[in-house]
Amino acid sequence: MNKTKIAWTEHTWNPVTGCTKYSAGCAHCYAETMAKRLQGMGLKRYANGFTLTLHPEAINEPKKVKEPSMFFVCSMADLFHKDVPDEFVDKVLQVINDCPQHTFQLLTKRTARMHDYFNYGGREVPANCWLGTTVEDQSVVKRTEWLNDIKSAPVRFLSCEPLLSDLFFYNHLWNIDWVICGGESGNQARPMQKEWVLNIKRQCDEQGVPFFFKQWGTYGEDGVKRDKKANGCTIDGKVCQAWPKAWKGGAE
Repeated sequence: MNKTKIAWTEHTWNPVTGCTKYSAGCAHCYAETMAKRLQGMGLKRYANGFTLTLHPEAINEPKKVKEPSMFFVCSMADLFHKDVPDEFVDKVLQVINDCPQHTFQLLTKRTARMHDYFNYGGREVPANCWLGTTVEDQSVVKRTEWLNDIKSAPVRFLSCEPLLSDLFFYNHLWNIDWVICGGESGNQARPMQKEWVLNIKRQCDEQGVPFFFKQWGTYGEDGVKRDKKANGCTIDGKVCQAWPKAWKGGAE
């Protein structure tokens, strides 16, 4: 468990590491690159590289943090990967229930399984658990249908990162509480167009959904390739990083 520089959370908690590629957004997976780097450094948790691995010894890590905090669950994996047993997901959810002082973000590309886990498994979404899905291009916008249909989720959010195409949500934002957007980083990064970002922001503004722009990534607002820090996170000189009402300091 670590504090993180990810702008939309505070800690990462990884009771599972490793994954398999699922859609276009996975092509240059940052987690895979990092896992292999950590494996090379000899870190025990990454002895298997990016092969999916359960870490029962990490289950109770959030209980060690007393100050109310935001946790991104499985930043180095997908909790709803088919090879993670329901029984292990149950243990993760039990810790979330046991830590009401914290807020937990579950982000998956596998929304069909997350939907069935909660809706047909007799399980409640904890009141401090936000559910999200990645929507990187138009071909996967329908992931939001599974997310929207999950019963009693306190916050539903979308991560449009890495954003790989223009997105038109049509009626898919009706039950969404938050949208994160960002460009891809790294030597193989694919460019993100400013028009795509503005189109998502416009749709969010029209439907009253808080919009959080994380970063431009390797290609800047002007389309020039440079260091992601130099490209920054402003749109037309403004920081656009709104939060859902459920979070401290969130949108009004």
